[in-house]
Amino acid sequence: MKLAAYLGGLLGIALFTALVVHSDVSGMLQTALRGGWPLLWLIPYRTVYFLLYAAGWHVLLRPYDPTRRAGMGYLLWVTTVREAIDRLLPVASVGGAVAGVRLLGWRAIPAPAAAATVIMEILLTMIASWLFAVVGVALLMGFDAAAAEYQRVILALLLSVPIPLILARMLGTGSLFARVQSLIVRFAGVQVPPAGALALDSAVHSSLRRVNSLVAAGALQFAALVSGTVEIWFALRLFGQPVGLAEALILESMVQAFRHVAFVVPASLGVQETVLVVFGHILGIGAETTIAVSLVKRLREVVYGIASLVSWQWMEGRRLRTQVQNES
Repeated sequence: MKLAAYLGGLLGIALFTALVVHSDVSGMLQTALRGGWPLLWLIPYRTVYFLLYAAGWHVLLRPYDPTRRAGMGYLLWVTTVREAIDRLLPVASVGGAVAGVRLLGWRAIPAPAAAATVIMEILLTMIASWLFAVVGVALLMGFDAAAAEYQRVILALLLSVPIPLILARMLGTGSLFARVQSLIVRFAGVQVPPAGALALDSAVHSSLRRVNSLVAAGALQFAALVSGTVEIWFALRLFGQPVGLAEALILESMVQAFRHVAFVVPASLGVQETVLVVFGHILGIGAETTIAVSLVKRLREVVYGIASLVSWQWMEGRRLRTQVQNES
């Protein structure tokens, strides 16, 4: 996985560089500068996404945290840390999940329960992203776009349908993690305590049976994805390219869909830009403008992400100092 992340990072950098080289760099920078200071509003607006995502996670955690040790404020912070790790560090979009389980442990949430909720989140995110992409393609077909352009997207969506369904089936039937554990023991010779895998399988099965919680959390995740539409709509209007919310939703839905497909590319570097350029062209938006939009989204990720990573490391350091003091 680490090798895939580094290879994906190199591919993303190469793709991003090629896009910039073949674009009007001066025009792109002028477009970005034309937006001015109001673009900074996109940084605090990102909190809407995190609030919705954290609220969905809170719903999944209720059965395992009846005393609310991990409140909304804490989950909001953990959500920002998870996003920052996945977006800014070369971890192939899996490091944030691991950190989320660890940080829930700070609130005395058992590791199997925490891991089960994160797994449910990943499954729901795949489903929500697919539905979001379906809405985007449906809107795209209403525009005067070339049929060949969106037919390829429809084909890719149809081919991706079985993935979340197969994953849900694997999680819901049998002891998936116990089987994985046995394979590790057999082929790697690593002795892993069986209780952990069995507890995780049990927690996952329990989570899958809570249909109402899954639907509520999935709806909140879908709303979180849709909230990114306003970012593109707002940025394009500041760049002198006013579009409707429908066009902005098409762009955001395609970005989210391809970001999840290319999860091994750290921060989806190059993927986001390519998707915006391709579908922006279909909607009549120039490449320089769409790349400028991507740069603004990158800026928001970096500012928010660095603050989250710094706060996380500060908390880790404080806990380590407390542990050393207690031992001494």
